Amino acid sequence: MIRPNPRPDAYALTVLYSVPDEAWYVELDDLMAGRRAVVTAIVPDEDPAREPTVCHDPGSGHRDIPYDVMRWFMEHVEEEIRTSRAWMALRPGIVEVIRALREEYLGGIGDEELVPVLAGLRDTVPAADLADVLRHAFGRGPDGRMPDDA
Repeated sequence: MIRPNPRPDAYALTVLYSVPDEAWYVELDDLMAGRRAVVTAIVPDEDPAREPTVCHDPGSGHRDIPYDVMRWFMEHVEEEIRTSRAWMALRPGIVEVIRALREEYLGGIGDEELVPVLAGLRDTVPAADLADVLRHAFGRGPDGRMPDDA
């Protein structure tokens, strides 16, 4: 469980997705200095070979970041890694299927495209892995529906 921001008057997070980088950026912003992104974590979510990294803003010089703030930031980074890259911990064959689908359909698929893709997946992916493939490739459940569909 991620703790609340220990110093909300001095630090904040910005989380954004970079399409060209195929990665989530989690930025620790120093509000008191009027600076943004004193520390940035980059969490690739498309390529299992790319590892997450953390960088400090070289333009801001040496910055003292309180331990509780840095720990809070790293908890958020850890959660982003867990949620963005969970599919990469599946069996290698399934990871490759998910990666290919994410690349081809850019993480989303229309209802009209889903039926033929689902038929093909049923022929190539074990039934026990089908739900994971749909969830991680398209954000859909085993019935093909989006999680927020009624």
